[in-house]
Amino acid sequence: MKKNVFVLALVLVTIGFNSVFSQTKKLPPVGMIDLQFTLQFERGDKRAIDNAWDYVHTIASLQGIVNRATPQLYIFLIKNGNADIDRYWWNKYRAPGKWLSKRDTIVYKNVVDIISAYKNKIKGAVVYDPNVAATSNVASSIAGVDDLIVVRYDTDPQSLYSQIITGGPKIPVRVSLINKDGSSMFTGNGIIPGTKRASSGSAKDDAYLWFLEKYMKTGRVNTKYGAYYIDQQWLKQPFLVNHNHHTLSNHDFFISRRGFFFDLSPWADEPATDDPGQATGTDVNTLKEILLTAYKQNKGTDYTYLGGFPPWAFKYTKHAKGRHEDVATEWEYSRIISAYNAFKDADAIGYGALANASFWQHFPLKKEYKQNWTTPARLQKKGYLTADGKIDYKGRNFLVFYVGDYDASSWVSQTTPTLWDDPNRGKVPMMWCISPVLAERVPMALDYRRETASPNDYFAAADNGAGYLMPGMLQAPRPLSGLPDGLDAWVAHNKPYYKQWGLTITGFIIDGQAPGLNQKGLDAYAAFSPNGIVPQKVPLTLLHGDMPVIRSDADVNQDDPKVAAKMVYDRVHARNVPFHWFRNILKSPSWYVQVVAELKKLDPNIELLTAPDFFELYRIYLKQNPDAAQGKIK
Repeated sequence: MKKNVFVLALVLVTIGFNSVFSQTKKLPPVGMIDLQFTLQFERGDKRAIDNAWDYVHTIASLQGIVNRATPQLYIFLIKNGNADIDRYWWNKYRAPGKWLSKRDTIVYKNVVDIISAYKNKIKGAVVYDPNVAATSNVASSIAGVDDLIVVRYDTDPQSLYSQIITGGPKIPVRVSLINKDGSSMFTGNGIIPGTKRASSGSAKDDAYLWFLEKYMKTGRVNTKYGAYYIDQQWLKQPFLVNHNHHTLSNHDFFISRRGFFFDLSPWADEPATDDPGQATGTDVNTLKEILLTAYKQNKGTDYTYLGGFPPWAFKYTKHAKGRHEDVATEWEYSRIISAYNAFKDADAIGYGALANASFWQHFPLKKEYKQNWTTPARLQKKGYLTADGKIDYKGRNFLVFYVGDYDASSWVSQTTPTLWDDPNRGKVPMMWCISPVLAERVPMALDYRRETASPNDYFAAADNGAGYLMPGMLQAPRPLSGLPDGLDAWVAHNKPYYKQWGLTITGFIIDGQAPGLNQKGLDAYAAFSPNGIVPQKVPLTLLHGDMPVIRSDADVNQDDPKVAAKMVYDRVHARNVPFHWFRNILKSPSWYVQVVAELKKLDPNIELLTAPDFFELYRIYLKQNPDAAQGKIK
């Protein structure tokens, strides 16, 4: 007995010592650099454009390595109008008592200095070929696996290559994706270098296939993470969209996770628009092989998290002389990745740039963010239910807005200061539909929104749950891949995210060109989204077990609140059910307040509800109307 007491005392002393030690252990200072000067290039200034690409790419790779275990390196880059996004987040958590309040900082004035300062954290450099665009993405893939910074080969004395490889800190080159004489390693002819594999006929695809053979198939890559970002072709059209839409700053997180990068066309009916000499479908065949390799290494039980989005303004659409529209390209890409158990965190053009995710990934989240559901007693008190539990909907129409699109970490990060912080938020009910998987890259943004939410702010999952994919492509028999059914794995993937974030509604399910949800697909969603889903390919109304299902309706995105209200009014009165869902993209709380006011003028019996009130009332309605519950209403 005395021995046990002694052991217990020793354990308590040890715990106490470790606790004190952990509290006093000083984290290294945060290195900081302002890269916003890279956004200031002008037409015709090739050196400034090249530097914008080179500096951000190399520093992002450095961040991915340095920030992997501890948040140590932070950049200032992203702006959304007048909102300085990276300073906004830094200042918020630098405030007294916040996560970063006690961190020391070191400010670096130039890229060479910061690379020199962290030289001992890396093992060297991977150098890529400016004449084979795909090698920039291959280099990012290698960077994470081998702890190397990426550097574009450029012997100009003013280039970053000259400043840090042949001069300055003289970072050793450990992997080169270009021959010693500066000629291209990948040519699209013969045998792919260093492998026994015949060339695909495309230098672009050979670069990815080389990486597939040398790194992915040998098990060196973390196939749970991948990234779809534009390659060096951006250098040819840097003024096509926002100056930060090289999206190189997005690379850091996926490098930190040792993931893989690609930029490939999803279309099987035409050559890739950036590589017109390739055989039709070469790109998509490479994409499928990469995804199948990831699926096999994940053993079919884990999903691959893919950051990024088809670079539709640059490639693979009619914008680039292809055959296909923008949304069709988005949906085809979604259809393909879904067939191989992968989903996307959709950094789409417009607000697609994100910085410092490798830093913020360490933000301490709460174990659980609970949300309260409504009850029949509350609904009765609000006047929606009669004393005997019947819905009082005669002449009334109930409305919920899908407040989106928040299926992208970059969009949530950039719109928090511009939309979430709108002083009119909280004046009308808003169902904020945010994918919980974004907590991987922007946990601070999800935490902040929960911390500052009003009683009128309720959270549901964005399309299509914890990640954007097309769930019909998970159902056996699976088109494209022929793989086993993936629904059980999808349920297992979603449940922890929904539990942590208190989610019970999936605000929208994009079916696109995939099959609609079958019985097992609906069962899958009922397992983690029991209070409602909104797919595209279902009957107008449906009760699946106890889960209410309502078919998605129109997008309402007119900037003029009067026009938007009139569209809602027309759609409501064209349908013969009293429940209505509409989707809105990046609209401010002020816009919603004005739309509701305009709707009241048109019809005071159209009422915007909180998400719990809407879906619980809708469930009661379905139970009291068998035809609606069975999907018989047209």
